[in-house]
Amino acid sequence: MTATAMAKKIDTSAADAAISEFYSPQELTDGFHLVIDALKLNGITTIYGVPGIPITDLGRMAQAEGMRVLSFRHEQNAGNAAAIAGFLTKKPGICLTVSAPGFLNGLTALANATTNCFPMILISGSSEREIVDLQQGDYEEMDQLAIAKPLCKAAFRVLHACDIGIGIARAIRAAVSGRPGGVYLDLPAKLFSQVMDAEAGAKSLVKVIDAAPAQLPAPSSIARALEELKNAKRPLIVLGKGAAYAQADDLVRELVERSGIPYVPMSMAKGLLPDTHPLSAGAARSTALKDSDVVLLVGARLNWLLSHGKGKTWGEPGSKRFIQIDIEPREMDSNVEIVAPVVGDIGSCVAALLDGMGKEWKGAPAEWVETIRTKREANIAKMAPKLMKNTAPMDFHSALGALRTVIKERPDAILVNEGANTLDLARGIIDMYQPRKRLDVGTWGVMGIGMGFAVAAAVETGKPVLAVEGDSAFGFSGMEVETICRYNLPICIVIFNNNGIYRGTDTDPTGRDPGTTVFVPDSRYDKMMEAFGGAGAQVFTPDELKRAVETAMDSGKPTLINAVIDPSAGSESGNIGSLNPQSVIKRK
Repeated sequence: MTATAMAKKIDTSAADAAISEFYSPQELTDGFHLVIDALKLNGITTIYGVPGIPITDLGRMAQAEGMRVLSFRHEQNAGNAAAIAGFLTKKPGICLTVSAPGFLNGLTALANATTNCFPMILISGSSEREIVDLQQGDYEEMDQLAIAKPLCKAAFRVLHACDIGIGIARAIRAAVSGRPGGVYLDLPAKLFSQVMDAEAGAKSLVKVIDAAPAQLPAPSSIARALEELKNAKRPLIVLGKGAAYAQADDLVRELVERSGIPYVPMSMAKGLLPDTHPLSAGAARSTALKDSDVVLLVGARLNWLLSHGKGKTWGEPGSKRFIQIDIEPREMDSNVEIVAPVVGDIGSCVAALLDGMGKEWKGAPAEWVETIRTKREANIAKMAPKLMKNTAPMDFHSALGALRTVIKERPDAILVNEGANTLDLARGIIDMYQPRKRLDVGTWGVMGIGMGFAVAAAVETGKPVLAVEGDSAFGFSGMEVETICRYNLPICIVIFNNNGIYRGTDTDPTGRDPGTTVFVPDSRYDKMMEAFGGAGAQVFTPDELKRAVETAMDSGKPTLINAVIDPSAGSESGNIGSLNPQSVIKRK
């Protein structure tokens, strides 16, 4: 090699080194990793969903990064799991779905979460904006953001990787602040593969600070509420699921006990105080609602579940004065006049009421408390014989009587409940002893929440779950027994099998088909669980049912118990038959 060539080689090497140093490969990140990092930064470690285009790799990567990712068989069930996870934890539950049909499947759960005030974020992949906006026929083309907006609390779309952090932060804050609810987050497929500098990406993430700040009530509203309670002759407290969500358990209990006021818990508020508490009016609900004169609503709304605060349920028109604690000021006067609105978060409002009571508070009039106690004990005594029968086939009362004992002996177990008669009767029969242990269909009364709620309850709490299902309700999400077995969750499902919807005795007058409310007689639902490796059993008497449930819950293994119920047991639409119109025209 000549000297000139050597010099050129040296010069070239030096230049290459300089260029290499100047253009050294930087560390990069992409949309997939930014979504995962943003969720983890905000303490969200669990995702419920169904994999597919374009979010399959997002689930895989989240799992590799240490998040728990639970894959369901249907997006609606994954969405229900995310929704109840939000209720149990006060952090938004995350549901991850594919585009278009998968998004629509999850949307039912999102709307239900919003109606029930459960914090949830539905994250869906979507088609590219350029093609969707011109309606050029992309794969699963749909303007998902526009569809979601009317059905949830807030909806956002992220188009650039550098905005992922702020998009997720906005979704989290919207889901949990004020009145909680469902939020939709639209992530187009192109977003996931966008690349940016890792350091810049990390700086773009946002840790949400004080996502749900306390909202203190006005002192004048507290004084007004206390004046109403002080002058009441027959005061009543109604506890709603909002009170359970607030996790202000000690304050709520102190309010009831210091005030000495009887209380009625709505179904998902059962257990804030034990249903056996001396001030519980749950077993005297009709008397308490009708005869009370001043009613304090704590996290409860005067919707259809409380007859809108009027009608025969509440006695004579104008006989009630309502005090309402709610974080949403627009809730006040939604059905009837609220004479003492208290706007703020439940913990702050109840604490303020307690401070205002002072030590000299006299409590509710003894005559009223005694009236409620007497009625409660009479109703319990009247119900007792129905719950103690041990005959075959079972009816709803005798079967629920057996499960009532199981929950009494295992008060930390979580009860998931849905159905028509199975739901309505269980609300009154099965006593709860701890808060947030009863999960059911909530405000909409929607069927199909059972398996999603059961999975999330087991995952989020680590407690055993008893899911009591009508055979019709189970059909909406029954395939998730495979999900339960796959993750080996401590869930015992009991199906009240009376061969149909409401009853299994309807017929087709033409003789051509089964009746519209009738299922295959004597179906063996327990075999479904066995097919996926779980345990199954069929039982015919309350004693057999109790033993089978105890064995299942002791084992901690996925179990399905097929409880054979008299096909003629049950009433049309359960306790809300009045909402089901009946034709008065008889055609010849």
